[in-house]
Amino acid sequence: MSDIKTLDDLKSAVGTAAPAAEAAAPRVAVRDKLGRAYATGKRKDAVARVWVKPGSGKVVVNGKELAVYFARPVLQMILKQPFTVANVEGQFDVYATVAGGGLSGQAGAVKHGISKALQLYEPGLRGALKAAGFLTRDSRVVERKKYGKPKARKSFQFSKR
Repeated sequence: MSDIKTLDDLKSAVGTAAPAAEAAAPRVAVRDKLGRAYATGKRKDAVARVWVKPGSGKVVVNGKELAVYFARPVLQMILKQPFTVANVEGQFDVYATVAGGGLSGQAGAVKHGISKALQLYEPGLRGALKAAGFLTRDSRVVERKKYGKPKARKSFQFSKR
């Protein structure tokens, strides 16, 4: 390494190293031999394995149609959010298997998986999905029960005498 004795020498040394850092490889689409993108989504105790491929907008979860598996309209809306944000409604088919947790956690896990798979299939969608917060795993989980308490934080009724 050359001797850096002045501030100008330091600036020139940093200036030459900066373009190498900026020339990071652009994101590349990741697809399997069947033309699908795969991602894992998680929420609470639920884990979803999601495959996304171009299609007519059909969503299959654990071998059942979306409206059958997630009967509540709110859960169906949660699953459709990534497509709405990315402006690709009806352009991708989704096949997902999900296990663990309840229906709400499973819907969140599938949503997370769809978002990750979409940005892997089409890296240009990453900005919109990231701005909406769909690529971040929601790390909130149930707090454990503490000893001497009936629940995690609830206390027994206090009496002075």
